[in-house]
Amino acid sequence: MLKVGLLGAGRIAGVHATAISSHPGSALVAVSDFIPENAEKLATQYGCAARTTDDIIADESINAVLIATSTDTHSDLIEAATAAGKAVLCEKPVDLSLERAQACLGSVSRTGKPVMIGFNRRFDPNFSALRTALEAGEIGRAELLSITSFDPAPPPISYIKVSGGLFRDMMIHDFDMANFLMGGAPEAISAFGSSIVDPQIGAAGDVDTAVVTLTYGDGRIAVIKNSRRAVYGYDQRVEILGSEGLLQAQNMLENTVVKSTAAGVSSAKPTYFFLERYMPSYVTEWAAFVTAVETGAPLPVTLEDGVLALAMAEAATRSVAQCRPVKLSEVLE
Repeated sequence: MLKVGLLGAGRIAGVHATAISSHPGSALVAVSDFIPENAEKLATQYGCAARTTDDIIADESINAVLIATSTDTHSDLIEAATAAGKAVLCEKPVDLSLERAQACLGSVSRTGKPVMIGFNRRFDPNFSALRTALEAGEIGRAELLSITSFDPAPPPISYIKVSGGLFRDMMIHDFDMANFLMGGAPEAISAFGSSIVDPQIGAAGDVDTAVVTLTYGDGRIAVIKNSRRAVYGYDQRVEILGSEGLLQAQNMLENTVVKSTAAGVSSAKPTYFFLERYMPSYVTEWAAFVTAVETGAPLPVTLEDGVLALAMAEAATRSVAQCRPVKLSEVLE
């Protein structure tokens, strides 16, 4: 039985608490948060103890921690937990700073402890099935990938100011998905971004609408589209064109009813936000982590994957600022 400490007690921590508690091979034994009242509330809900982060990391009876704190704490907590001998699953991104994330990778590699980064979309059953079909050669060789990821509404400006920007906070999921589907990193990244949804986002130094093109050394291309506003719901689609066909993963809808009349054909809207759309993926992600830790099998998502996606976000940020394509090798020097 994996005894788990949960660091953080916000919205995403609640999602993880459900996954941890529902798995037969893990037990949630402690929760911490920088606001003690939040830790107490979540701990009471799941029948465990509210403790400080330092206490959880120092407790030798706790085998693993799940880090769901603010991004600027991730690297420090990963290093502290692995140095204490614990396995780690950490929410994305690894850090706001690529340099700091690379230093974290170096520190963790010396401990030999497993660290998995929470790119939960790899575990979505639709995207997973698409990748399985792709790897089976059902559409031949992948040539053109398109990823659409639109939020229904932007987050508060207070969050935008500390998020690290759209590329590090939101599109980083899509960078990892591109790597997951294309089997590796691109050679160069061209990014275009603007603030047309909310002028305050632009005033905070971020963009809310962006298109990124990834180009690969063998000629393949991937296009990622992000927006902070899609009034019809949470738009999450993947399409990949191959030499012998096309694979598509469409939106999850609020229901499957389709109305067909003389006036036209209509169906339900996409689910409204990530909690509805991706909850099953968090459960599957946690199960994969537990299996890897218990059996010593390779982690399905590594700290290296997290650093690579962050490097792609850095390249995209530079591309927008400098109005030019940026080679990934430039930011990984």
